[in-house]
Amino acid sequence: MNKELIIRSGSSTDFALLKDGKLIELHKEEDNSDFSVGDIFIAKIRKPVAGLNAAFVNVGYEKDAFLHYHDLGPQINSLIKFVKRVSTGKLKEYSLENIRTEKDIEKSGVITDVFKANQSVLVQIVKEPISTKGPRLSSEISIAGRYIVLVPFSNRVSISQKITSNEEKDRLKRLVKSIKPKGFGVIIRTVAEGKKVAELDKDLENLVERWETMCSKLHRAEHPSKVLGEMNRASSILRDVFNDTFTGIHVDEEDLYNQVTDYLTEIAPNKTSIVKHYKNKEPIFEKFGIERQIKTSFGQSVSMSKGAYLVIEHTEALHVIDVNSGNRSNKARNQEDTALEVNLISAKEIARQLRLRDMGGIIVVDFIDMGKSENRRKLFDYLRNEMLDDKAKHKILPPSKFGLVQITRQRVRPETNIKTREVNPNGSGSEVEAPIVLVNKIEVELKKLINNKKNKSVSITAHPFIAAFLTKGFPSIRAKWSLNYKHWIKISPRDAYTYLEYHFHNEKGKTIK
Repeated sequence: MNKELIIRSGSSTDFALLKDGKLIELHKEEDNSDFSVGDIFIAKIRKPVAGLNAAFVNVGYEKDAFLHYHDLGPQINSLIKFVKRVSTGKLKEYSLENIRTEKDIEKSGVITDVFKANQSVLVQIVKEPISTKGPRLSSEISIAGRYIVLVPFSNRVSISQKITSNEEKDRLKRLVKSIKPKGFGVIIRTVAEGKKVAELDKDLENLVERWETMCSKLHRAEHPSKVLGEMNRASSILRDVFNDTFTGIHVDEEDLYNQVTDYLTEIAPNKTSIVKHYKNKEPIFEKFGIERQIKTSFGQSVSMSKGAYLVIEHTEALHVIDVNSGNRSNKARNQEDTALEVNLISAKEIARQLRLRDMGGIIVVDFIDMGKSENRRKLFDYLRNEMLDDKAKHKILPPSKFGLVQITRQRVRPETNIKTREVNPNGSGSEVEAPIVLVNKIEVELKKLINNKKNKSVSITAHPFIAAFLTKGFPSIRAKWSLNYKHWIKISPRDAYTYLEYHFHNEKGKTIK
């Protein structure tokens, strides 16, 4: 399995994660991103609202951020007291070794028992501003490292559920307890599996240093202001997704290349050789086929193999995905087998689409109805397995008798939404599908017609723009088709056609589609 990260610089930095050449994740780092998940702010309570059991907090965003009582953390009173003493200069020792902690707050308490208006508080972004909503906050601060997450004012050592070996869990807990500073809790991440105590200790030292650097800013910090930012997106993505299965990281800008190399030298020095500085004239996303995949993957309709396709609709409350078999030739023995085959193909693509678009909230998938309960179970298990690599928290319910599958997926950032339609060149002011999407549709239909032995030859007539798109350049799309299908395809422009119009003809010139 090839796993590659392609990084493109520009007005924003784009990160594309490829698995065997297939785009599975796409991230964008804007230069003006002021509110990212993980950022820590010193802020003031605008107004606690007992009816919501939450407080609205001014973090400098146009809409007040939202802090619910359940996101305060049991040791919020200890944190408030600590921040007040550090901010006023009464406390200049930032380790928590000698800090006297307060009693945990009640789980069923009320927000007004903890906060008053204009009170200072240290908060962390857990959900970026989405749509009309401000950021979602937590005051249970955590600082993420490569192998562990540091949690101030806690003594717990917890471990990722994805580490299944009890022996390894015991080993890691024992090691971390031996190096953990007093007053801090630790969450052991999945990538810590098999790591030595020296690696964990180095990661822990870096996190404690980040905590102390943050605390040193509190004394004269304005309210609101960011006191600890997440590391740059390149480093944070590498921290969260990089593992030993990566086969390549390609970067098209020298400073960014050096940044990635330096960070990889820290976390995995034996893998620095996989980082390559891309210097070709051809844009990096074009070279790795990413632009093409973006155009064909972010539309309302998503094509899959064997003629099947998805229709993805978005509403304010939820996302709906409809699975369609298309007008494919049925080689399966019966309708049930056909439904299962299309559903399994769709499940794989749906798992990819959720990660690619970073879709969150409630997702309802309308799979093709299947009569047999064992087939519904097979689909459920397959979908769960395909989503194992998805780092966002999610839950999948088994298919209903109507073929509906409900998924909830954690949403912490706005959904990735890329415009795939373009201005109609006919000048009507409307929008049409991008040429590459249309070409994909033409190729799917062409393949079916060529495989049909009744057609001795196949030719195409299309709008002049599309005809030129298929025939110009070297090697042209038509030349690639000829090599793949062992047929020379005659392509003729037709001025009378609309932009999206095309037709197939047989050897006698008769229209066959």
